[in-house]
Amino acid sequence: MLFPVVALGQVIGTGGTNTNGSNSGAIITGVPFLNITPDSRSGAMGEAGVALSPDVNANFWNPSKLAFLENNNSLAISYSPWLRKLVPDVSLSYLSYAHKVDDRNSIGASLRYFNLGSIQLVDANQQDMGTYTPSEFSIDGSFARKFGKEFSLGLTMRYIHSSLYNGSFSGGQQTSAVNDIAADVSLFYQHPGELFGKPSLFAFGTNISNIGPKINYTSGGQNYYLPTNLKIGAANTLNIDEYSQLTVTLDINKLLVPTTRYDASGNITSGDKSVPSAIFGSFSDAPGGASEEFKEISYSPGLEYWYNKQFALRAGYFYENPSKGNRQYLTLGAGLKYDIFDLDFAYLAASQQKSPLANTLRFSVLINFLSGKPKTK
Repeated sequence: MLFPVVALGQVIGTGGTNTNGSNSGAIITGVPFLNITPDSRSGAMGEAGVALSPDVNANFWNPSKLAFLENNNSLAISYSPWLRKLVPDVSLSYLSYAHKVDDRNSIGASLRYFNLGSIQLVDANQQDMGTYTPSEFSIDGSFARKFGKEFSLGLTMRYIHSSLYNGSFSGGQQTSAVNDIAADVSLFYQHPGELFGKPSLFAFGTNISNIGPKINYTSGGQNYYLPTNLKIGAANTLNIDEYSQLTVTLDINKLLVPTTRYDASGNITSGDKSVPSAIFGSFSDAPGGASEEFKEISYSPGLEYWYNKQFALRAGYFYENPSKGNRQYLTLGAGLKYDIFDLDFAYLAASQQKSPLANTLRFSVLINFLSGKPKTK
């Protein structure tokens, strides 16, 4: 199979599609796979998850939720064939683990692996030089602590490896694999109450992820920001009766990197700011002012219905402004809880028929080990 992986692996295929499915109008960052939704539960709810009830996949969405896990040990495995309308062998795999140390403290670990498929290599004379399989992965370690009965904070450290080139030359410059580190900071709050005369649980969460140094694939070439990202979300769960439970949630999302600008030659000229300056400046650097800044926010409303805490139906919608990536799609899914296992499935039905994300599937298996209650501290 032959397809170009352009610049930092941001673009797949010949139509300017980024590896996260957005179009060429999206803000350019390094290692964009870090923000691709890995699990099926949130994938079926419009890719909302920062304030959902805690499970082991909180390692990705909001690590501070790990402090509220009910089981001592949990493990999840997720898999998604990716961009199958463009290429047949790109995929995202995710492994997540959590351990509740005591009633206040939890730790988590996760591995993300993004396989970009096989590339046919040719030299300047179009002579066959074999194939190469670019890939990227990250390894996370998280710690979450509960403060009181309703509030928690979380901290994550991340190692990132991106091997998009095989040491060849690109634009006359030597290329190499990239290694970097990053951090996430997160919080979670939940409060029981009453809605329509029924017991309910309100939750709020936020996570700033991928805070770290810029990366460079070539000697003396363009530096790229990590996809530093702000997620803010709220969810409300209503216990309709002894069998039925309904959750309504909404996430908003914004990249905390400079708005992408280009010179006459098509080179990125967003400015070489420090990472802290770029994060704070990302709220006011868009050329179009406040109206363009609001266009850089994406929205993820979602619904989840549980029957008898054994069977779930889910739906959601993801909206991104047409000028800032143009990802717009309906998501659907289902979940089944059997003994210690949770089986989840998600389907992405893109609203644009030609969208590379159309008909994307996600599969997840969660295992909740039923050990004794954690120690009180």
